[in-house]
Amino acid sequence: MNDVQLLDPQAEEGALSFARRFVRSEGFMLLFREGMGLVEQTAAYLDGDGRKEAAALPREIALTYATESMRLTTRLMQIASWLLVQRAVAEGELTVEQARTEHSKVKIGDPMVAPAEQIVVQLPGRLRELMAHSSRLQTRIRHLENQMTGTGARAVAANPVQDQLANLQARLGRV
Repeated sequence: MNDVQLLDPQAEEGALSFARRFVRSEGFMLLFREGMGLVEQTAAYLDGDGRKEAAALPREIALTYATESMRLTTRLMQIASWLLVQRAVAEGELTVEQARTEHSKVKIGDPMVAPAEQIVVQLPGRLRELMAHSSRLQTRIRHLENQMTGTGARAVAANPVQDQLANLQARLGRV
């Protein structure tokens, strides 16, 4: 079993406290501007030069281009959603608890398996740059999300034996 559970309510409160402070920080605003800027840069590229570059690619590479541009767009929409929810928390439009509910609807996805390197190197350089930047940003946001929700370093794998022992001790009046 790979279930994950929080160690205790204090760890969760610490995560909430971190989340409240972080969304009001200059660090968050820098992250927000970077993420939203990347969304704009990507849209401009895909609608402009990217469209022209894709039309000039061989069929197999053009298919990879289409697939990777869709993955890139999906990744960036998840990132933008996360950033916008966090900004709403910072501006008092949502509580941290409401933000958690919103994040359960749209999660930052796991990194996707990249196509073979010999195909990737044939994609236009600008697309590769945008893919790499968005992947790095996704990794940073996943790390922050883990810190903000109290998962990650504060989480442990569920141990059914330990759970049963704790249950028996509680029933017997031993803590």
